Amino acid sequence: MSDAANQITLTIDGVEVSVAAGTTLLQAAEHAGVVVPHYCYHPGIPSRPAQCRMCLVEIEGQPKLQPSCVFPAGEGMVVHTTSEAAEKARQSVIEFLLLNHPLDCPICDAAGQCMLQDYAFETGQLRSRYAEAKMVLGRDRVADDILYFGDRCIVCTRCVRFMEDIAGDNALVVAQRGHKAYIDTFPGRDLDHAFRGNIVDVCPVGALVHEDFVFKARAWDMDAAPGICPGCSTGCNIEINVKENQVVRTKPRLNTEVNSYWMCDHGRRVLVMANRGVRAEAPMIRRAGELEPASWNEALAWVAEELGGSGGVAVASASVSNEALFYTRTLLNHLGIEGGTFEVEEGAEVTLAGFPKLKLRAERAPNATGAALHGYRRSEGLPEVVDGASLVVLGDALAEAPADYGANAGFFLYIGSHLPPAAGNATAILPAAAVPEMEGTFVNYEGRVQRFHRALRSPGVARPAWMFLSRLLEHLGEGTGVREIGDAFGVMAAGTEAMQGLTWGGLGLRGELLSEAGHPAVAAE
Repeated sequence: MSDAANQITLTIDGVEVSVAAGTTLLQAAEHAGVVVPHYCYHPGIPSRPAQCRMCLVEIEGQPKLQPSCVFPAGEGMVVHTTSEAAEKARQSVIEFLLLNHPLDCPICDAAGQCMLQDYAFETGQLRSRYAEAKMVLGRDRVADDILYFGDRCIVCTRCVRFMEDIAGDNALVVAQRGHKAYIDTFPGRDLDHAFRGNIVDVCPVGALVHEDFVFKARAWDMDAAPGICPGCSTGCNIEINVKENQVVRTKPRLNTEVNSYWMCDHGRRVLVMANRGVRAEAPMIRRAGELEPASWNEALAWVAEELGGSGGVAVASASVSNEALFYTRTLLNHLGIEGGTFEVEEGAEVTLAGFPKLKLRAERAPNATGAALHGYRRSEGLPEVVDGASLVVLGDALAEAPADYGANAGFFLYIGSHLPPAAGNATAILPAAAVPEMEGTFVNYEGRVQRFHRALRSPGVARPAWMFLSRLLEHLGEGTGVREIGDAFGVMAAGTEAMQGLTWGGLGLRGELLSEAGHPAVAAE
């Protein structure tokens, strides 16, 4: 059957729209640019109980209002989402939901991003006729890190259905019935699934909250930036929420090709910990046996003069950007250092049953594929440093290294955002911005090149590694320094066979597979 034959045309609030057969009225309304209020419906959860009754619409020829989240669009239908009957029905639903709902918007963590708050204002249902005392359900802990506020819950069952339909785990249930209903864990079960944090994201009100986010920030206090989760090689698209230059929350960002609407709990924790530890804040060079701070111009000129070209070893992190890996590779080639190694931490793999492509992968690094693509070799353990040879370290690859690692190197160049004990042996330290403090790209497990964006300010005078490495190479007579990520990506793409033809702007917010760009995807071995 042709696509044209599979299309139906209907009118929604005076707007004619054509959609595929089988599309619900709510989805058709979205195509027409019409927003139909809803609670229990979520586009990523297949089951739709139509129990909240907020999405009721009037259909000409139908005897009563119909739930648009499940009612299929039909040829020639005329639908009214804002008719008097539909508006009155929504007002009634809101009034019932507010009967026992506490008036705690001033202290609720969902204030400013609460669908109940939004629709109460939109429908004008701001006063209650109910004069009796409200029923108090209190607060409970449904998981080690998730709190449940029963008073705020509207029993939309999104959380229960996410666990059943997507996570494949029936640990959550609706207990009791009617106005006494609440969400609870099944007797004898723990809510310990690796993707359980998504129940907070799907909650349309403030009933489910991450404990480490309680009373941390208001929606209007936070800045948001699109990023890529550095927790494993899946490369989940995320939104980073920042307050006062601290990551306070990470949420999944829709990318149907990578992670859909979801992300794992391991990934949520990684970025929140990004600012922990001792940071490298200023360039340091060793004079008379002591590391001393220097300006960028002085440090780069000094390193260019002191670096030798007699070979040596290099260690990189699989958690740094492609651009940093590329410019470091160019530097290694100049120094006559072949190869270069990287390690990848391994962990248990967990698959999201309802979206099998999404996994917390065993490979706990976001850019192992990119590191392999740029000529680095995966290894177990750090390479041995020959007395007097050069050592170049990129990224936080020495976090677990012995304190004396690199002390015997002839020249030890450390490029990183944190300062592990072994960094104290360096001849020069060039402070690099951490992933959430810069722009760049990762290549995930399937060869998808994805952009991440800056969410935080770097401490001190730390800068993206690709920026100062391009300037160092300019001092060495290799190319020209770059200041913009688009230029850095362009130089890298031109100099990397697997990436030729890709552009920073062309990647967009969803990324591009190397195979789609005309190159075979390169997987980390």
